[in-house]
Amino acid sequence: MDNLCTGSEDNVKNHFSNNNFEFLNHDITIPLDVVVDQIYNLACPASPVHYQSDPIQTLKTCVLGAMNMLELAKALKIPIFQASTSEVYGDPLVHPQLETYWGHVNPIGIRSCYDEGKRCAETLFFDYHRQYDVDIRVVRIFNTYGPRMDPKDGRVVSNFIVQALQSEDLTIYGDGLQTRSFCYVDDLIEGFLRFMEIEQSDSLVKITGPINLGNPNEFTIAELAEKVLAKTGSRSTIAMFPLPSDDPMQRKPDIGQAKIHLKEWTPLVSLDAGLQKTIDYFKHLNTN
Repeated sequence: MDNLCTGSEDNVKNHFSNNNFEFLNHDITIPLDVVVDQIYNLACPASPVHYQSDPIQTLKTCVLGAMNMLELAKALKIPIFQASTSEVYGDPLVHPQLETYWGHVNPIGIRSCYDEGKRCAETLFFDYHRQYDVDIRVVRIFNTYGPRMDPKDGRVVSNFIVQALQSEDLTIYGDGLQTRSFCYVDDLIEGFLRFMEIEQSDSLVKITGPINLGNPNEFTIAELAEKVLAKTGSRSTIAMFPLPSDDPMQRKPDIGQAKIHLKEWTPLVSLDAGLQKTIDYFKHLNTN
């Protein structure tokens, strides 16, 4: 299910011939009546370019969308997965970030519609668990990348690759020394599945999360730019621009909880290997 505000049916069209697959074009802010076995709530644009273009709709997606999916999970008595985000930590004062950290978030800034929307969604999930015993699984996703990213997504990995392939300047905001931890999409999805495979029916202690999912290997934005230039063979140069408001200076997950609860989950795809796969995807796009 997707309302395709940032996605495309092209990303799932290879599944249309599968009788077990059905695509619903639907806005999560509107209640939905379907019968399913599990719910994965990944709704909400995650790129600042997209979520800041309509901040009120972003908040609605995070909050009303979460409530609608929780009501469905409650009615069907099924597990529900919430894709939260490392943005709940804001511009962290604790490094690396553990799940016990409450964060350092501006509640009225230009990023707040997403950051606070996701924080409110987490509140809803845990209140539905406490009040109605809904089986929740909450993860906090750190920077993720890979094939099928939108070329106009606006996030740093896709930006750098597209700019390099088009021989445009790579745009770095700030001094480039701010850090991120980049997780390849395949590793992330493996973490999702391991969490949802946990049988909780007979467990006295429910594993609800939140659990950090991300790659603990930390790189500066400048290092990422140099890697993209080297792998694409581009002659692009780097252009520096002022840092946007509330942009976090550091981001690195502590994944100890994921290792404990998700069968020793840890990312397997290195940044170099993942970047190459992503660059190959964007090269293919440019030739079609």
